[in-house]
Amino acid sequence: MSELAPEDEIYARIGEEGFARLAAAFYRRVSDDDILGPMYPRHDMAGAEVRLRDFLVGRFGGPQRYIAQRGHPRLRARHMPFKLDQRARDRWVALMEAALAEVQLEPGSAATLRGFFADTASFLMNSG
Repeated sequence: MSELAPEDEIYARIGEEGFARLAAAFYRRVSDDDILGPMYPRHDMAGAEVRLRDFLVGRFGGPQRYIAQRGHPRLRARHMPFKLDQRARDRWVALMEAALAEVQLEPGSAATLRGFFADTASFLMNSG
């Protein structure tokens, strides 16, 4: 197992390009997914990708574009309209794991992100 990178250093380690590749790899999987795909407006997949990228960049030490454009992330409130049960949580994590494997980020950063994604996906569950 890789040593975890400090959260506030991940942007310095993988840069804008790393987060852009990760978000793109994730949303390529989401668009055709039978569980997650219907939760996203088809006409705004590119917007969702940009929002995820900008959120992750700011959360992990980069420019705070997400907050400047959209305010506080309010993750629970923004995700409340969707039925996020164990099945949806597990699928989200699986697709993100596949995206992480595809983009081959620096190992310490990937390990930290993996833990963050699993914990946050569990936190956002709002349905049995």
